[in-house]
Amino acid sequence: MNGAESLVRTLVAGDVEVCFANPGTSEMHFVAALDRVDGIRCVLCLFEGVVTGAADGYARMAEKPAATLLHLGPGLANGLANIHNASRARSPMINVVGEHATYHLEHDAPLTADIEMLARQYSPWMKTSRSAGEVAADGAEAIAAARTAPGQIATLILPADTAWSEGGPVAAVPAIPEREAVDEAVIDAIAAILTSGEKTLLLLGDKAVRARPLEDASRIARGTGQHVMAQTSNARMERGAGRVAVDRIPYPVDQAVEKLEGFKHIVLVGAKDPVGFFGYPGKPSRLAPEDCRIHLLADIAQDQADALARLADRVAGDATPDLTPAHRPGLPADGPLDPDSIALVLGALIPENAIITDESVTTGRNFFPATAGAPPHDWLQLTGGAIGVGIPLATGAAIACPDRQVIALEADGSGMYTLQGLWTQAREKLNILNCIWSNRSYAILNGELANVGAENPGPKARDMLSLDHPAIDWVSVAEGMGVTARRVETVPEFAAAFREGLAHEGPFLIEVVM
Repeated sequence: MNGAESLVRTLVAGDVEVCFANPGTSEMHFVAALDRVDGIRCVLCLFEGVVTGAADGYARMAEKPAATLLHLGPGLANGLANIHNASRARSPMINVVGEHATYHLEHDAPLTADIEMLARQYSPWMKTSRSAGEVAADGAEAIAAARTAPGQIATLILPADTAWSEGGPVAAVPAIPEREAVDEAVIDAIAAILTSGEKTLLLLGDKAVRARPLEDASRIARGTGQHVMAQTSNARMERGAGRVAVDRIPYPVDQAVEKLEGFKHIVLVGAKDPVGFFGYPGKPSRLAPEDCRIHLLADIAQDQADALARLADRVAGDATPDLTPAHRPGLPADGPLDPDSIALVLGALIPENAIITDESVTTGRNFFPATAGAPPHDWLQLTGGAIGVGIPLATGAAIACPDRQVIALEADGSGMYTLQGLWTQAREKLNILNCIWSNRSYAILNGELANVGAENPGPKARDMLSLDHPAIDWVSVAEGMGVTARRVETVPEFAAAFREGLAHEGPFLIEVVM
């Protein structure tokens, strides 16, 4: 077998079941190997940002890596924004990036690029295969690296001649280390802080915002009289009735500073010392009070669930978690669509075990209160701030969990970055309900103009934030890619279309005109 086939067989043996792909000439032997070897589902995406965003969504729900197949340096470059988001989500991912044949590189053909330089920033593990005989072993190392806590991007660069030449045997994946347990002395120190009487916040992120760790965090808060919050953006939160509802640090700096006012200690569990997304004139970068001390219970590579469980046993006594009762808000009888009325529709209609992918940006900032008592569900957020992940994220999540309803909450501006993902949803017949908040602007940037002190914006500045000249016809865009679509302008229309989308087999899109 050639090097490409040895790599594919190694991926299959290493439990890699999906490859999101946008291949080119240099990857044809890998494409052929995927066809010859059973065990990997191949998902074609029409843009590399969809490839990498879908791999992110898949990893968040499957809790293991998919492979991506990208064409040379430009293909990797097209996918880097959502690799950035995946790295912030700690999503395991194995990027297979084609390269020119080793002997061809010296001729500086038009697509020649420094692929290692492009990959290095986001890939803790990166390697260029030097011979066909090494390809399988390189692939096994990539699998192990991607699956090593906290979850990493691994990039394997595959020169074309190492793919087509005679390869070596299938390689075994090296042992993957378990997450490190938190030292008992750290548990002791944090227990002392929580019981000191000084106002303390448990700030959660990463694996700590899953259902069981949230219960232990709630027990700790109730047992000590302290407080729990989540960081602003989280890769995957487990929410809904029977689970612990937790507030997040608000995105706006002023609101975040107010929320954190008075805390003397912040204990980090899979989270970072909270900072603003951007620097603003006259506003702090660090959001906690100046006299607030930051402490670490468990970092992103450690066993956060175990640390919270042990800490709860130490300080919570017989306290029970504050579980959210089942509750659905009533549907508004009529009225315009705005963030508040949309939140009520979502809270009333989210089905049990749904997966919500949220790239709402401005519209969705306050969706959590109205949806807290909906049936249990998972909520996936934009983690790295690079917009354009929502539609691909939903696509990958649906591939990972074909028996679950996926609901994508998507801003119209962000959706335009990777709308090609709708075609993949149709091709793969995925049960995804896409809700596009059509406010026809980059709404978040209107607020940011004031936040950064850009005074008196004129018509040129305002026009750069508008999507209304011409307005994007999302129904036509979706239908042109094979996705059934509806446009709605009132709350009853939205509720009816939402129900229709949930009952529909395959992808469905609602353009919500605001």
